[in-house]
Amino acid sequence: MGSYAARRILSLLPILFGISVVVFLIMRMLPGDVAAMILMGGDEEGSTGASREAIEALRVQLGLDVPLYQQYFDWIGGLFTLDAGTSLWSGRPVFAEIGERLPLTIELAVFALAISLIIAVPIGIFSALKQDTWVDYLFRAISIGGLALPSFWIGTLLILGLTVWFNWTPPLGYVSFAQDPWINLQQLFWPALVIGYSNAAIISRMTRSAMLEVLREDYVRTAWAKGLNLRSILTVHALRNALLPVITLAAIELGNLLSGTVVMETIFTLPGIGRYLVDAIFHRDYPVVQTIIVLMGVLFVVLNLVTDLLYGVLDPRIRYE
Repeated sequence: MGSYAARRILSLLPILFGISVVVFLIMRMLPGDVAAMILMGGDEEGSTGASREAIEALRVQLGLDVPLYQQYFDWIGGLFTLDAGTSLWSGRPVFAEIGERLPLTIELAVFALAISLIIAVPIGIFSALKQDTWVDYLFRAISIGGLALPSFWIGTLLILGLTVWFNWTPPLGYVSFAQDPWINLQQLFWPALVIGYSNAAIISRMTRSAMLEVLREDYVRTAWAKGLNLRSILTVHALRNALLPVITLAAIELGNLLSGTVVMETIFTLPGIGRYLVDAIFHRDYPVVQTIIVLMGVLFVVLNLVTDLLYGVLDPRIRYE
């Protein structure tokens, strides 16, 4: 299994290299000069003037005057030494800025995934057991609702409902679970619930399809014929085999959640990675945007590898050569 993991990592290095090149070039193609934006308060069309000499001096200070290939190699070389440079706006190390915001995004994504699994797996199981009954139709309607309703719309309505009907809004900012578990729960429960419901729709449909396929297998029919109770059949024979595609989807969704929480972080004013990425794009903060995108690519690679390795744990028939 170790050699298999090593081969997978080596084969994915060119993909990560391609991601780094693409995001580097796209950021340079965006309109606007970051040096001019800094001197003019974030708006090149602003009223605060700046001389060409001042702009050029700031470009030299920020390292933007050197050729693009040198900028790229300086940045990518720094990543290998865990030094992604400094933010063009704050002047702080990029990894320090990311490290302050990453725990919130990770906690929000894991919380949302846990909620989606708590909702989706039971719905998928009962929907499969009650195929084509009113229970199945009800659960399928709930799933379609999660797919059809935009998460930003649900989040906005949720805040309006809490404010208008209960005169309460989630606490602003972010307090870690270690500092105050109750405030942390108030801050993250509602955005995690919105994200979890949207993702539960996809996972529940996958769970239902996998369960229907497994329940038609001969070994499950044999278990029914032997007189085993429903709980034994589900836990011992059906669910473990049906979980393989669900785990794959859950791992993909976790990667999507970590890179796609920007909407909920913006609506609920949470200072996470997603919101930081949007601000960095707006400010043309090249090192921040490039580093976050590459880290997200690494995350997807690691999650896919861990998922493949979990297959061998859940299904003894799977072996890696």
